[in-house]
Amino acid sequence: MDRVDELLSQMTVEEKVKLLVGVGLPGLFGNPHSKVPGAAGETHPIPRLGIPSAVLADGPAGLRINPNREGDEKTYHATAFPVETMLASTWNRELLEEVGKAMGEEAREYGVDVLLAPAINIHRNPLCGRNFEYYSEDPVLSGELAAAFVKGVQSQGVGACVKHFAANEQETNRMLVDTLVSERALREIYLRAFEIAVKKGRPWAVMSAYNKLNGKYCSQHEWLLKEVLRKEWGFEGLVMSDWYAGDSAAEQIKSGNDLIMPGKSYQVNQQRVDEVEEILDALRSGKLTEEELDECVRNVLKVFLNSPSFRGYRYSNNPNLEAHARVAYLAGVEGVVLLKNENTLPISRETKVALFGTGQIETVKGGTGSGDTHPRYVINVLDGLRERKVKLDERLARIYEDYVQKMRQKEEYKVRRDAWGTPIKPKLPENFLDEKDLKKFAKENDVAVIVISRISGEGYDRKPVKGDFYLSDDERELVEVVSKSFHEFGKKVVVLLNIGSPIEVASWRDLVDAILVIWQAGQETGRVVADVLVGEVSPSGKLPTTFPKDYSDVPSWTFPGEPKENPQKVIYEEDIYVGYRYYDTFGVEPAYEFGYGLSYTKFEYKDLKIERDGEVLKVSYTIRNVGDFAGKEVSQVYVKAPKGKIGKPFQELKTFHKTKLLKTREEELVTLEIPLRDLASFDGREWVVEAGEYEIRVGASSRDIRLKGCVVLEEKRYKP
Repeated sequence: MDRVDELLSQMTVEEKVKLLVGVGLPGLFGNPHSKVPGAAGETHPIPRLGIPSAVLADGPAGLRINPNREGDEKTYHATAFPVETMLASTWNRELLEEVGKAMGEEAREYGVDVLLAPAINIHRNPLCGRNFEYYSEDPVLSGELAAAFVKGVQSQGVGACVKHFAANEQETNRMLVDTLVSERALREIYLRAFEIAVKKGRPWAVMSAYNKLNGKYCSQHEWLLKEVLRKEWGFEGLVMSDWYAGDSAAEQIKSGNDLIMPGKSYQVNQQRVDEVEEILDALRSGKLTEEELDECVRNVLKVFLNSPSFRGYRYSNNPNLEAHARVAYLAGVEGVVLLKNENTLPISRETKVALFGTGQIETVKGGTGSGDTHPRYVINVLDGLRERKVKLDERLARIYEDYVQKMRQKEEYKVRRDAWGTPIKPKLPENFLDEKDLKKFAKENDVAVIVISRISGEGYDRKPVKGDFYLSDDERELVEVVSKSFHEFGKKVVVLLNIGSPIEVASWRDLVDAILVIWQAGQETGRVVADVLVGEVSPSGKLPTTFPKDYSDVPSWTFPGEPKENPQKVIYEEDIYVGYRYYDTFGVEPAYEFGYGLSYTKFEYKDLKIERDGEVLKVSYTIRNVGDFAGKEVSQVYVKAPKGKIGKPFQELKTFHKTKLLKTREEELVTLEIPLRDLASFDGREWVVEAGEYEIRVGASSRDIRLKGCVVLEEKRYKP
């Protein structure tokens, strides 16, 4: 009898049930404080059997715990890493594993057993409030990076929890909205990232989502949790609910949701229901069997027996924050995306820079909610340029510093805190400089750099309005007047986009000379920006999500569901045509396509070879740096399927590679494998590779294809 069965045999029914229900939200609603203040949740201990409580903590951009504790002078800061969209922009599996290792070490050394990350829902719509927490619009990119991140976290002896399973692509009415989606779109898009992460990363845990899926809550969805996740994919970890998800604890246990979080009780029809009592009642009435209960207990024990708490690990409360700051910096540097560059970047260290936009001071490190972090510091854009000795117009910088300080003292612009304790800063007007001053700044400086910032977060979605998806009138005016003033003197203008997900750029990009997407790069943002601007590093990030020309071009027109003011259901009418699959198939021109990103250097692609080796296609090619800067290149392999019975997108990403740092004239041989099964489409019953000629397309983006080759395949069928 192994340890799990031994413990199970000694547990009472009440102890089993309590193990499956968390202790409640720590420190709130009369629940006990967590062992780790600020952690999201904790399980019940069973001292009689030597089973300690396990601690679960957010989040995707760094460990989220409280930095300050009552009666304790020590601070408990954790590293603020770049947001997941920026991590995905690196297209670098090895780097994601390093980020995972760093987060895992911080979790372990602060007494946390499971990190509630990564989040891998799909960027179905650019307005989802939590897109910054998710990787991409593409499931292959999302799944591969998630698997690498999970491996990194779990190499440190703590668990990773992949979330939110599944089809949780909006925040509006997220706890009850019914996502209606075809099984084909589910399997090819919305489940695919989870499948890759589960099979390749082997996470300790998966978190079931808030929403309903085709009529059933995800945490109460037996087909999703038992048939697909466990039987088809072979998942052996535990499934936990999102916090307060679903409407029946007994139904969750019966359906294969092993752990109910945060536990204690939940609200149904304005009444609070005690989950432990509900499960015990279901056992007494026969609605739930003890065998079903035991199955969940086994899954929980199996995972937590390996946790630091169970192993009695003596955590230090002293993780290596210096080393992790370096990892955060490297991830930020590789995630910056250069959208436009007309002989402007990089600038020399002698270039005189005029910095515009309140975002230079109030730089956004990341989004709000469970994806927030409490780092030791955040280097804003202004201080990053100062630290790196960039020649700034200090008079202009002081004007901005004084302006921000003065405006924040006004009642309408005072900083407030949301329910998560995150500071919320009402947007400050950007067009406060007079034209005479602007002309003076334009005459005295060599280049203008304008910072445009956005923030979003958990619990609400963004809006297709000015000041959010579109520039506000004052932001637009700032871009126009600065560009006009500097261009009159033959000077260049750069825009930095400090954002978590796309905004509209097509209507104003011709006014400026260069655009850098600096995303939300965490605590090292200012240093990352400075080093890219001066060419210390060549940008190598590429877009993990399409930037549409206009919101009206976005295919998910039903977002966020019906009725609009209080959606009860959302229909994924675009089916499999998400992101570039839609734009490429139906000939809709984006502002910047999926996979796009410029560099300070140039790369040549050559010598494509395609070979079949049994159930695998082997694709090889060479990338050569033919420009004047050292740099890294992300190459992407798309496959265009033949026309058959099953309608398919124009092309689909199947694999990708980021080179090492290539010096001028240096080259790298890239060798990749694509399992034939990855070419299959779901026909409603099976996965089918239809017979015919498949075009292998190797590109620098989804619309910049450099090499093409073909392979003819016979029909193949695979069971789910």
